Amino acid sequence: MRPVAVNPEALPAPSGYSHGTLVGNTLHLGGQTAVDAGMNIVPGGIVEQFRQAFGNVLTTLRAAGGEPVDLVSITLYLTDIPDYQAHGKEIGNVWRELAGPVYPAMAGIGCTALWQPEAMIEILGVAVIPEDRLVVPRR
Repeated sequence: MRPVAVNPEALPAPSGYSHGTLVGNTLHLGGQTAVDAGMNIVPGGIVEQFRQAFGNVLTTLRAAGGEPVDLVSITLYLTDIPDYQAHGKEIGNVWRELAGPVYPAMAGIGCTALWQPEAMIEILGVAVIPEDRLVVPRR
């Protein structure tokens, strides 16, 4: 099996990375920050940034035929853990709105900075997509 890049047209065109890499029916979801189509970090706080970043993850997942139920792990990189914790209920509501009551294995990791200086969160993950829904992009 050779890895296949998954780069949905709805996300900014990647340069030097892929939004996702599909190997068999396992999709490795590249780290997504809260960038919009214009490559700008969305304004607002951690809740708005979580919504955009997680939405970007789900866009890549869906481009390969996946659904939130296919997520097996999510890693959150956070520049301000106490801020994330203070907004946990709101973030949980956004999660349920976008993914439903699906909770894969998760980790939250504090870091001092992310690629874009104004980014507060980066999300990456892994999904296993059933063969009957799998969409393999053309190489």
